[in-house]
Amino acid sequence: MTELTVLKQRLSEAEEALHLLLTGQKEASVNVGGFGSITYSAANQAELVRYIAQLKLDIRRQERGIGRRALFVEF
Repeated sequence: MTELTVLKQRLSEAEEALHLLLTGQKEASVNVGGFGSITYSAANQAELVRYIAQLKLDIRRQERGIGRRALFVEF
């Protein structure tokens, strides 16, 4: 599996976990690769949202190349 595929799979799992929390499930677990899994609850929902944002950023970087590029504009 490529790194991009793994990131997309993790994002899918994390978004599903967030959905479960938002719809009333008390806890949801997310696999974090070789590190095992993390269980989120309503109390640490913000951490899950940050994890999702980081995954989305990592995916964008993989799809478009590393980081932002400078844009030079001449007048």
